Amino acid sequence: MDADQLLRRYASGTTNFMGENLGGVDLSRADLIGVNLSKADLHSASMVFTYLGRAKLSKANLVGAKLCGANLNQADLTDADLSDANLHGANLQGSDLQGSNMTLATLLDANLIEADLRNTNLSSANLSGACLRGANLRRDSRRNCVLRSANLSRADLQGVNAGGADLSRVDLSGANLVEANLAEANLAGANLAGANLRGASLRDADLTGANLVGVNLAGAKLERAKLADADLSGSNLKDANLVEAKLGKANLVGVNLSEAKLARADLSRANLTGCNLSRASLVDAYLARTNLENANLTEALLTRADLSTANLLGAILQGATMPDGRVN
Repeated sequence: MDADQLLRRYASGTTNFMGENLGGVDLSRADLIGVNLSKADLHSASMVFTYLGRAKLSKANLVGAKLCGANLNQADLTDADLSDANLHGANLQGSDLQGSNMTLATLLDANLIEADLRNTNLSSANLSGACLRGANLRRDSRRNCVLRSANLSRADLQGVNAGGADLSRVDLSGANLVEANLAEANLAGANLAGANLRGASLRDADLTGANLVGVNLAGAKLERAKLADADLSGSNLKDANLVEAKLGKANLVGVNLSEAKLARADLSRANLTGCNLSRASLVDAYLARTNLENANLTEALLTRADLSTANLLGAILQGATMPDGRVN
């Protein structure tokens, strides 16, 4: 079927084109609201600025399709193959993308507000500038959402649910992740420089070797998080919960950890030069060979903390509760 045939039939009231072969057709700027293209072959099709609101595209072949500026508001794209598709500036608000393949897809500046992205494969996709506010990327019993090496720089992910997602080596620099759920997510080697993670949940997340320079993690939940070799220099972790977190060899130079909870945390060989740890709780923390030079530990709780080999040169310990229970 060619484009003219489809458009004529659609204009006469036919909306069901399930399973049709439409590879390479040009449907740019067409009005196809509510059309049923489930299981259709649309590989390399051109649908630039096409109206596809509430369209049914479940299991459709959209490999390499051009969907720049297309309106896919509330469309059903479950299990669709959108690998290498161009969705630059597309409107996917409220769309269902569960189980779809978006490997290498271009989603620059795309609107994915409240989209369902559970089990979606976004490996190496480019989502720079995309808005994913309220999108659902949570894991389920089948497999986790895959975003390996994806570009999400400056993306709006406020309140996103990406618990358990594979975000290894992803670029989230400057992203808005306020109150996001990233519990148990894999963020190893991720770039989060300048991101806003205020109040976010990162419980049991893997942030090994991640770039967290200048990140806002105030009030974040990081219990048992793996942060070994991570760079957190200049970040804000005020009132953050880092109980039992693994911070071995992490760079925490100039970090604000005031009132942070670091009970039983592993800070061995970490660099906390000039760090603000005032009123922080470091009960039972492991600080073997930790560099605390010029750190502010005013009124900090260091009960039973291992400071035997830590560097405390120039550290401020006024009012701090020392490992033996003595108050300075």
